[in-house]
Amino acid sequence: MSEITVERVNTGIKGLDEMLHGGLPKGRTILVVGSPGSGKTTFAMQFLVGGANLGEPGLYITLEEKPERMKSNLSSFGWNLDALEHDGKITFIDASDLRKPSRRTGQGTISAEDRITLALPEITLGSLLRTIRRVAAEESTQRIVVDPITSLMLRYEEEAKRRRALLLFFDAIASIECSCIMITELRTSVLARRFQLEEFLSEGVILLHTMVHDGNVIRGIQLEKMRGIAHDTQLRPYQITQSGVEVFPKDRIF
Repeated sequence: MSEITVERVNTGIKGLDEMLHGGLPKGRTILVVGSPGSGKTTFAMQFLVGGANLGEPGLYITLEEKPERMKSNLSSFGWNLDALEHDGKITFIDASDLRKPSRRTGQGTISAEDRITLALPEITLGSLLRTIRRVAAEESTQRIVVDPITSLMLRYEEEAKRRRALLLFFDAIASIECSCIMITELRTSVLARRFQLEEFLSEGVILLHTMVHDGNVIRGIQLEKMRGIAHDTQLRPYQITQSGVEVFPKDRIF
């Protein structure tokens, strides 16, 4: 039987599209799981920058780090994020500060002259989703990043409420029909890892491993799940270079 044709999107990450046999499935929600320092934010921003270079506007929802701090941390990669933001190619929603006063943007499409950082006065799941939908419609967004979904889930102490919120969030993002990357923390070591609910809800899971072997830090990427497309399931090495994340799809870790 032949594989059903699925429209793809270029990830903007060197070597990764080869592992994916052509790119990520378009319009799907993909989870990127990794430990601190594994390059999750770099990976996600590179995905948006790659889209912006192809004329696909992106939306970055940051739930933990301030956009200005994040842009500063990523400045060494040579991406002019301020210019991309000014030109409306990447929009930032700042959901990191729960008490920051709301900044109104007026009606209609957000002006390209404004350097846009949208802030929510009291973030709730409902207010965040309404903001995402509005901005995505105004800016003709085609790619979305949520960084990290972990921060939103930690607002719910009860397991039942956390599961319901996560289901609602994934369903709402899927309804926008954008290609989406959600970031989550690797909460245990790779060997002791337990599957998380968001892994079952997403249509693809990309693991970013950081290992120590013979005193050397080794990074490995694995496509643990990717529904609807053929893909390389082997653990492959990757590096964080001056231009971002680079995957070596023909090499093995050991």
